[in-house]
Amino acid sequence: MAVSPDFKNDLLGAIPSLRAFAVSLSQNADRADDLVQETLVKAWDKHSSFQPGTNMKAWLFTILRNEFYSQMRKRGREVQDSDGIMTGRLAVHPSQHGLLDLDDFRAALARLPEDQREAIILIGASGFSYEEAAEICDCAVGTIKSRVSRARTRLQEILNISGEADYGPDAISAQVMGSNVA
Repeated sequence: MAVSPDFKNDLLGAIPSLRAFAVSLSQNADRADDLVQETLVKAWDKHSSFQPGTNMKAWLFTILRNEFYSQMRKRGREVQDSDGIMTGRLAVHPSQHGLLDLDDFRAALARLPEDQREAIILIGASGFSYEEAAEICDCAVGTIKSRVSRARTRLQEILNISGEADYGPDAISAQVMGSNVA
């Protein structure tokens, strides 16, 4: 079906009003121009659904408004990452090794004497100072320091840790992950 000359003229005549409305919605001239263009394309494509004699400006404004909110919803689900930095940071070490290490640590922690386990949890996991931990345990600060030191040594023995290389990602995983991060 051919587009009537009146439809074309009314469409062209509405452009300044559409642009002003688009700028008020998007707060950005470039996005407003894109919105108006998309609105005109959709109106042209659906010209057969327009009822002659009704308010074309209202019809066009409805199309523009719906397009604006559709784009906003879509943008809410998208992340701009044209240089790939965000994508590069999405790479993570495999979690299964960490879970196995955590299971091993929990088992080793359970093997500690109660006073050492309590001290290392208060200092290492709960973030208390030695003074606060000593007050909680109702003992001297030196006693807490000694318990924590013995607990750390015992955990290293149980877990067979001799240095930093014995925990965290293995060398191959670290190298692969290091090459993906910008």
